[in-house]
Parts: sequence; C-alpha cells; structure tokens
Amino acid sequence: MAFGTKGDIYPISAIAAAFASDQKQYRVVLVTHSAHQNLSSHLEERHVMFLGINSPPVLSVCENYGSGSQELAFSQQKMIATRDHRQECYSAFEGIFGHDSTMEGDFILINFFALEGWSLAELFHVRCVVAAPYVVPYSAPSSFETIRFPGKMWLIGCGHFIPKTGDYGEVMLLYLSPFPFTDPVTGLPTWHHRPPSPLLLYGFSKDIVECPDYWPSNVHVCGFWFLPTEWQFSCKKCQEISELSYPGDLRTKDEVCSAHVKLQCFLINPASTPPIFIGLSSIGSMGFLRNPQTFLQVIQTVLEITNYRFILFTAGYEPLDEAVQVIASESSHLDKRQYLEEGICLFDSRLFCFPK
Repeated sequence: MAFGTKGDIYPISAIAAAFASDQKQYRVVLVTHSAHQNLSSHLEERHVMFLGINSPPVLSVCENYGSGSQELAFSQQKMIATRDHRQECYSAFEGIFGHDSTMEGDFILINFFALEGWSLAELFHVRCVVAAPYVVPYSAPSSFETIRFPGKMWLIGCGHFIPKTGDYGEVMLLYLSPFPFTDPVTGLPTWHHRPPSPLLLYGFSKDIVECPDYWPSNVHVCGFWFLPTEWQFSCKKCQEISELSYPGDLRTKDEVCSAHVKLQCFLINPASTPPIFIGLSSIGSMGFLRNPQTFLQVIQTVLEITNYRFILFTAGYEPLDEAVQVIASESSHLDKRQYLEEGICLFDSRLFCFPK
C-alpha cells in the first residue's frame, strides 16, 4: 500500500514487481491511487494485481488562498476526501484479507503516506513493514499542519506523522485501541501478543547517505529501487521503438516517435550547451506555484543574462500550460493540440516546454 505522487509510488511498485517475480507462492496486490492506473498493465505482466483507490494523490487549496469561506470549504473537502479514502482502504483490505484466514507469512508493506495500513494491519492481524525511498526527517516544515488529539499519546519527534493516522480507529469503527499494544476495551497492555518491531526498509545506498550506528537493528538500507526500463516510458510508441533497438546501437532520431523528435533535437543540439532540466513534479498540483506567468518571466530573465538553455516539464499543471500557450501565441501561431503532443520552444528557442 503506497500513497502520494509518482516519486512515492514508483519505488514501492518496483518492490512489488520484484517480490512477485522472486516469491511466486505469494499473491501480491498494490493498493494505491487510481491516478497511477498506468502502472496496472506493467504490474499485471509481473503478476501483481493493481487495486485503485479513488482519492487524489494531492489536494491543493490552489487559488483559494486568502478567502476565509473558501479555506473553510477546502477544509471540509479535505475532511470528506479523507473519510472516503479511509473507507475505500478498509474495503480494499477486507477484500484481500477478510474472506480467508490470514497465514503466517502474510504482511503489508506501506510507505509513510499510507499509515492507514498500520491500523489495518493490526485489525487483520498481519505483519506491517515500512518502506521509504528517502530518509525521513525528524521534524516537518514549519508550515506543516499539526493536530493534537485530546487524551491521545503524542510522540515527540514524529508528530508530523500523527495527522495522517489521527483517530482512524474511531472514524472507521475498527475498535482498535488509541495506544499501541493495549486492549481496546480495558486499556491494559496485551502482554500475550507482542509482535516484533516492524522492519524499516530504506531505498538508498550507504555510499550516498550516512547510516548512523545508533539506528536500530530493524532498519535496513537496501540500495536504490529502480523501475524496470520498460516502465519508464510515458509514450507507448517510443517504448515500442526502444524495444526494437539492440544494445550498442547508435542513438538516432528513429529511437523516438515523430511526436518527440523536437524534444530529442533540443536535447542533442551539438551547437549549444546541454540544457538544464526543470521538473516541477507535483509542485503545481499541490498549490505551490501560484503565479506561473511570473515563474516563466524569471526563466526569461535568466536566459537574457546567461547563455543557458532550459527544458521545462510542466507535469500537466493546467495554469502553467496556459501561461506557456499565452506567451507562445504572442510570438507565433499556436496549435494547442500540437503543443500538448510535441511541446514548444520559447524565448529564441532556448526554453523547451513539454506538457508532461
């Protein structure tokens, strides 16, 4: 079970695929946002079932900043989305574990955006393993919303995770104790049932990140979790062309489809310096890019005073795509369909904007 954006989901997907290929006696299911449906065909080839949850990868206030009533409406929207998300997660677990008795080797692996899985693992009596492709900080950014629940245990140093679980057991009527390893009725410690400490798997290399000696023995640094090469294509035609190529072939235009020739030419232009990549990922959809026009003007200013070139992936953020199209229409005829498929050059062909 993994929630979040592509950078959060893909490493866990790689684990699921590798595990299913290696441990064929297991039935492997990936529970994540339906927005990552593009992974389903790849997972199916590796005998992993994709189970989509309808909640969005991110919720953003976007342009609602500054209005009290709109902020309240967003808060209510987030509350409803959280409730529906939890209900779907419970139903998913019930479908996986609820009809058959769990076996000794059953377990759930979660990332830190899927802490609902911790409570559900306790409910269905399966072991929980945590996986993170990055080091988790001990404190959240100062702007991070924190909520303290009256009468509930508050853990110093990991309080930024508490809002993700919150009163999950009460909301879903799971009848779980708010305190770990205690009876939900009596509140007494459950001495007879003490599961081992959960494994924490880190997806990076010890050569890159220092691993202090004080880390507990249940923490394992596993190296990077890379997706299979064939999963890394967002374009089906480019993937098919790549599969026809043989190792050692020289890279040519024919290695990409016709829609991406412009992008390739911009990348390999021998007369210019290599471009600098700007990838926004989920910055736009999370509401952190409030003025796309100003953002593009900053890039334009940098281009005017340097000899750099940039390639910008807009990550499909509509306000930024619209700002790109406005600037493009001022200097030339704009074909919106062509931009969405092939991208476009701006500012004397030194900025290539690609809507992916």
